[in-house]
Amino acid sequence: MSLARSLVGTLPSGLTGLFNPWRDHCPHDTASNGPAEKLARLALHLDCAPEFILAGEAPGYQGCRYSGIAFTSERLLGEGAIPRIPALAERLSNRRLPFSEPSATIVWKTLYRLGIEERTILWNAMQLHPHRPDNMWSNRTPIPEEIRLGEPALRMLIEAFPAAKIIAVGKKSEGLLHEMGIPIAGSVRHPANGGATEFSAGLKGLM
Repeated sequence: MSLARSLVGTLPSGLTGLFNPWRDHCPHDTASNGPAEKLARLALHLDCAPEFILAGEAPGYQGCRYSGIAFTSERLLGEGAIPRIPALAERLSNRRLPFSEPSATIVWKTLYRLGIEERTILWNAMQLHPHRPDNMWSNRTPIPEEIRLGEPALRMLIEAFPAAKIIAVGKKSEGLLHEMGIPIAGSVRHPANGGATEFSAGLKGLM
């Protein structure tokens, strides 16, 4: 929990168009899924000795905004599919159906197929959910000033796990990590928009 708290402690909250899953309150969170619950899940996710850190671009509204973990959806947590985290007893969002993020499903399916689900941490180069100010259920590309907000937490995570290999997921993530001066072991195609096969093959190749 100390690492999770330290990471979150570097991030601002209450900014327009940027949602902090571990400090801000979303009107569509259920009563049992506030910032404290998301922080607890993040702490469980980080409680391992990772060989790999997969870094995406930023949280999405169908995944980390409600789960508190990158590339992880409410549906996967409800199914008990995420290592170290018990299956949910209650819903995370008040949406009629649980959120199911396509990229999250592909990423975890690939991790299990390669047998590295217990040795991988999922994170983002920028950890706040960037959305349009008029629509919290939207995703947008963060601007450079926003990206820099995530740099302290990213560096802290890398320092906490110096033996882990950093893998960029997608060209945008690769570019962000390059701008931050973060050395990576490689990059893979983002699984969205028809990239599932290339993502899986690329990650297998890096193994």
